[in-house]
Order: sequence, then C-alpha cells, then structure tokens
Amino acid sequence: MTGATNVRTQAGAGRVVELPRLALLVLSGEGRGDEVRVDQDLFRIGKSRDNDLVLRDQTVSRTHCEILREARGYLLRDLGSTNGTLLDGAEIREAYLRPGSIVTVGEVELKVRTFAERIEILPSERTSFGEVVGKSLAMRQIFGLLERLAPSDATVLLGGETGTGKDVVARAIHAASPRRERPMIVVDCGAVVGSLIESELFGHEKGAFTGATMARQGAFELADGGTLFLDEIGELPLDLQPKLLRVLEQRSFRPVGGNKERRVDIRVVAATKRNLKMEVERGKFREDLYFRLAVVPIELPPLRERLEDLPLLVERLLAQLSAEHPDQPPLEIAPAALNALAEHEWPGNVRELRNVLARAAYLARAAGEHELRLGHVPVGLGLGGTTDLAPAFDPALSYRETKARFEEAFEKRYVSWLLDRHGGNISAAARAADMDRKYLHKLAKRHGVHPADRRS
Repeated sequence: MTGATNVRTQAGAGRVVELPRLALLVLSGEGRGDEVRVDQDLFRIGKSRDNDLVLRDQTVSRTHCEILREARGYLLRDLGSTNGTLLDGAEIREAYLRPGSIVTVGEVELKVRTFAERIEILPSERTSFGEVVGKSLAMRQIFGLLERLAPSDATVLLGGETGTGKDVVARAIHAASPRRERPMIVVDCGAVVGSLIESELFGHEKGAFTGATMARQGAFELADGGTLFLDEIGELPLDLQPKLLRVLEQRSFRPVGGNKERRVDIRVVAATKRNLKMEVERGKFREDLYFRLAVVPIELPPLRERLEDLPLLVERLLAQLSAEHPDQPPLEIAPAALNALAEHEWPGNVRELRNVLARAAYLARAAGEHELRLGHVPVGLGLGGTTDLAPAFDPALSYRETKARFEEAFEKRYVSWLLDRHGGNISAAARAADMDRKYLHKLAKRHGVHPADRRS
C-alpha cells in the first residue's frame, strides 16, 4: 500500500490515475457498522468533536491516535492516549497499516480496508487552463488531469525545463481550487540564502538569531487556508529537508526560536527543473520527501516539442503586452515573423518567447507601428541569413572573431534598448536588468549610447 498517486498514459491518449484509498469499518461501540474513508493526509481519531473520526466511548482519549498518509503507506500513530492503541492485538506507538488489520482504539475495534480508486482522464476539450494555453495533445492531457485534480487538496509536483511555465500552472491550480479566495504564497527555494530559508518557511521569534529584532511570520503561516508554492524545491538544502517533510506530514511547525506548535491548513504545489528521481539516487534529495511531494507528478513539455501551440502562445502573450499600453492599438504579428519564430529551438521555452515578443513590441512601437514584422525579430531565430539587426557572416573571419562581432552588436543594441526603455536613467535600467550600475555605465560609454553622449 502506497501513498503516492500512480499516473500513466494509455495507448488511447488518455491517462489513468490510480488513487490509493483507505477506509475504516467500525466493528464495535456506538457507531458499529459505520465506514469512514480516510481521504486527507492527516486523519485524527478520538472522542473530541475536533477529530475526523469521533468515537463516543469512555475508553477513548480526546485525541487518541492519528493516521498519516506517507510515501510508504498509511502510518498509524498513538498520541499518548490513556488506554493505548493496538494493531492486531499488539500495542504500538506507530506502525504502518495493512489491509484487513484490526485497530483497537480504547475498546473500540476498527477494521482497515484499502482499495484503489481508478480514474481515467481523457485529454481536455479546452485549449487553456487558466492562463496556460495549448492545443497540442501533450498540453490537453495535462489540462484534463488538472481539471480533475485542481479542486482537490492533492499535492502536485511540477517538473520541466526552465521557462516552461511551472509558476503559471501553479497559479492556475490555485485559481481553480476551493482555496482561490485565500492567499497563494510563493517561496523560491533557490533564491533564498541557505541560512535564512528556515525562517522564510517557518518564521521566527524575536531574538531567535542575530538580526531578528522582531517576530516574523513564515510562508507556512501566511499560506494558512490557501496554497503554498515551493518553487525550485530541488535547491532546498539537504539538512532542511527532514524538517520540511515533518511539516508536510503533520501540517504543524515551530517557528525558529519558538517552543509552541502551530497548525496550518494548506495545499502544497512544488516545482523543479531538476530530475528529482536522479537527485534521490545521487543522495542529494531525500526519497521520502520526494514521494511526499510527488503525489501527483506533472511534467511540462518544452516548447520545441509543442510548436503547434506557438500561434496560441503568441496571441496570448501579445494580448498581455497590449494590455500594458491600453492607449495604443493592439499588437499583431506578421505571418513571416510568426514563421521565423516557429523555426527556433527555444531553449528558454515560453519565457524566452515572451522576452523576444516584448523586445519586438518595443521596436515596433518605437517605429510607430503595431504589427511585429520580420525585422523586429532578434538574431538567432532560424532566419538563416542576416537581418537589419545582425552583422553579416564574413568568411574571412574565424569563429571566435565572428562570435565577438555578434556579441558586440548584441551588447550595443541591448544597452541602447534598455536605456531607451528607462528614459536614459542608468540606475533604473541597471535595476531592471539586474546589472551593476557602474558596469552598465561603462558599457554605455564603450558603445557610444550613454545618455550624456547623446545629449551632447
């Protein structure tokens, strides 16, 4: 019995999802004959009304025991009850449940029944899911899966190359869930300094470490009732992974420097560009955490494998770029420019496409146009020869010399475009490009595009 969802594609283009399920049949006591399904990750049993299964028996403690859904299966754990928890007649602190086992809670007996709920998911008939678009079979298969699973609380692990839109899919999942009115909190595990990521996730108390001048809420607490998106989860330090696993299983945590447990109700979506299975084999990622996150694994295809989606993507991205300038005519693209885009390999995927279109839109508007033409498309997009934006190939030059000419031409055009975009403000342009201000100043001087030189 496993806690992970099995997703596989059938020959008929549909997907079959096998969801492991567990039910408890009450064999004795007041609720004899009742059967309760254990659908959530944490299921508590006891006499108090706060429990998921309430047993009104004097031998049962207020919160007697709990069942955790883990990668290996369902773990039964006693919570310090007065009369103990038995599994097949033996008292336990914690043990994995087996089909047909008898759990004794005080004097109430429960029978374990396991089964797999098999769901066939056909490709969606729609060409979008939230802000994600695509008419290719690969994308419509993903949309079909998301349409069924987004309304649930299932943990989703998004994989795929950089720029494939994992963050957009995560936001679409949240928007399609019952938690849409609650916050979605994003933590980029690769962007936070290692020494601070524990505080970023769990918060800290005042004085917990040097510089902690006041208490701070972490992402888990801020996301209570909503969705927590753990981006680039593969970058999470190995020593912090057991703590994250514990919080995911128990839905409770302690802030750094705190002594009191805090419970949260969250849905987790994680994303990574790494192959986590390979990282597990290399000892860089915990296997139990991987299975805990990969309840529903979804791999987003690179753009080069779904070029039939390019016209839809261009239409959506141009609509977004047009919305940034509502006072100007909507942007369009010439067929020749669209064909040129289709010939590119797109190593940066949809993110690269958006950057290319944003640059082309700027060039078009600067010329007083609203149609993106072939001349607006930057170098290297399968044009084969030259454009008005690129130097011509010279057979007399070596590879290194040719590369240097192209890099110099790109550098000059980019710096000029960047400064024009920010009205000649060096500081604002440097911040937008994530560059050192002095370095940008130096580049602008070198290429003769410095605002001071232009004014003179």
